[in-house]
Amino acid sequence: MRMVDFVVRDAIIPKLTANTKEGVIREMVESLRHACHFQNTEPEDVVKAVLKREQIASTGIGRGVAIPHAKHDCADHLICTVALSPQGVKFDSLDGEPVHIFVLLISPTDKPGDHLRALEKVSRGLRDDNLVKQLRQATTSEKIWDILGQADDHQST
Repeated sequence: MRMVDFVVRDAIIPKLTANTKEGVIREMVESLRHACHFQNTEPEDVVKAVLKREQIASTGIGRGVAIPHAKHDCADHLICTVALSPQGVKFDSLDGEPVHIFVLLISPTDKPGDHLRALEKVSRGLRDDNLVKQLRQATTSEKIWDILGQADDHQST
């Protein structure tokens, strides 16, 4: 499984405008909607599903990274977007630090295995200090896409 197989290229956000946890999730869900995903679902339903998951435990895994996620019927396949916040957002992270890199993952309710594999792929990839550094320095969606592709190539060798 490669990140570029499930990241929606047209939904990447190189500079978030939101500065709250809920705002970040809303902005990322809207970006996926604008990229023509889950058209027949109200974005608010997806936002609520992600926020409900956040109530269980924060998906801020530390080191400036968060992986908000949910399973939802709006997705017929695994979809994901990446967003960056240069200033950082308070996200109730495990280490208490602001989050700069967000990876929002939405998967179909009937494919829990894909959901877990994608979470593992993203979390394993974002343990790489070099990848995190490169992403934090990226300023365009094209650069973010290239970095993800290079990380996929590096991890598969």
